[in-house]
Amino acid sequence: MHPSSPRLVVVLTAALTLGLTACSVEESGSASPTAGTPDDTTDDTAEVSAADSAGATSGGTAEAGFPVTVDSDSGEVTIQARPERIVSLSPSATEILFAIGAGDQVIAADQFSTYPAEAPTTDLSGFDPNVEAIVGYDPDLVIIANDSNDLVASLEALDIPVMANSAPADIEGGYDAVAALGMATGQIDGAARVVEQMRTEMEEAFAAAPEDQEIRVYHELDDTFFSASSNSFIGSVYEQMGAVNIADEADADGTGYPQLTEEAIVEADPELIVITDQVTYTAEDVANRPGWSEISAVKNGNIVVVDADIASRWGPRLPQLVETVAEAMNSVSVPAGR
Repeated sequence: MHPSSPRLVVVLTAALTLGLTACSVEESGSASPTAGTPDDTTDDTAEVSAADSAGATSGGTAEAGFPVTVDSDSGEVTIQARPERIVSLSPSATEILFAIGAGDQVIAADQFSTYPAEAPTTDLSGFDPNVEAIVGYDPDLVIIANDSNDLVASLEALDIPVMANSAPADIEGGYDAVAALGMATGQIDGAARVVEQMRTEMEEAFAAAPEDQEIRVYHELDDTFFSASSNSFIGSVYEQMGAVNIADEADADGTGYPQLTEEAIVEADPELIVITDQVTYTAEDVANRPGWSEISAVKNGNIVVVDADIASRWGPRLPQLVETVAEAMNSVSVPAGR
């Protein structure tokens, strides 16, 4: 767990915004939400999995039958009818909902749901949710990133379905998350189109990355040296690009966001340093840190600034991050013979 000191607001924000609706992996190895069966739902319930949703053609006319049951971190959630009054307390989910065509169903979003511009951003908090404020919107579905203040139990006691899911651990889990939101909102075709487009754009972006060079990367979240390891979805992006993530050694607990020391960073000698535009310092400030002048990334000017929202949220804009990082990696001079 991350400390909750004020200076770590960037890390805490990343931890929250990384949250979105994701499917749990079943023992069979599949990662898909399940629709109700004739044994536990009405006869017209559609049996549609995340894989079915992601594999649908963009020209299809699939419609999700209700009720549907999807998995969340708090257990299975059954949604009786297509939700028309969704409250999203997850910026990632908000972005995805609009991308798949469910934007008109969202009546309120949390204070950090700033994309797209038409999102109904309010002062609702995902960090410290207020049950009365949420209920005031008369929602028929609430989507959250984390179960703060026992929100799930409070809303379920009022018969309001809640999808509570943490961030996807990897890219494939993120695709399943999009499909799950498509099922939950009756936007299966839209979810399939988004997944198809993301897969294509991600493949193109990954293809632009240098091959077999094992470039050492340090992704910095704030000036207390919290980083993103390969156990986070952003870390899985670096891993797929063939990079060596210097934060992995510090992530013995598999949290995805370990705190490094300056000494460890200097010793690891990253060849590429990535910071976000959400921090209050610049690439020049990083380069001027005492003792950092001999780090390869500093000496060669390979410090790149990326959009914090894109870097911390799973969503349709993720290929833009991969393109930026791939371009930066291509600028790294790899020693001969490595």
